[in-house]
Amino acid sequence: MSVRIASGATVVFIGDSITDCGRDRQNPDSLGDGYAARAAAGFTAANPGIAVRFVNRGISGNRAADLRARWDEDCLSLRPDLVSIMIGVNEVWRRFDSGDPTPDEVFESHYRHILEQTAAHGARLLMMEPFLLPVNEEQQKWRGDLEAKLAVVRGLAQEFAVTLIATDGLMNEAAADGPAALAADGVHPTPAGHTILAQAWLDAVEPLSS
Repeated sequence: MSVRIASGATVVFIGDSITDCGRDRQNPDSLGDGYAARAAAGFTAANPGIAVRFVNRGISGNRAADLRARWDEDCLSLRPDLVSIMIGVNEVWRRFDSGDPTPDEVFESHYRHILEQTAAHGARLLMMEPFLLPVNEEQQKWRGDLEAKLAVVRGLAQEFAVTLIATDGLMNEAAADGPAALAADGVHPTPAGHTILAQAWLDAVEPLSS
């Protein structure tokens, strides 16, 4: 199931550091250096006759609770036609590096709220799974918590009939010969990793000609 984008649309990428990827927060048009910028550039190059505004509102360290807290200001106020969300890996990471877990039901509640609010405003949605490419034995222990968060994301995507990009499987398959080439720390993509994410995003959208 693809998402269609028409000329004049506003597309908002939102999430954590993977989406943020060094964007200049003083410049509202900055897309950063990651998959969001690559996806926007790829769509624009392939569809020169379709004018789309792409906006990046990722913030490093965010969890679903943080998205919920800033949703009106950083997403809905932009009057988006399409919202692309990637969130969930920090819920897992903070459990293991800070002893600050996010129960699955809490994650689901926050994520559900932002989906409901976005749908109520008439915007379409595109969800990207959180992913993990374990680079050491310690990160292997994270998989159980991640799998639970993935189940939440997949369940919500099905419930809300939202296009879902199965990022975790995609990235792990691409990293079969070694995860560090795609995410040196297991979480943050390298340029090669961002290129894979961007192509997956482009594969999930299509232009809508007037």
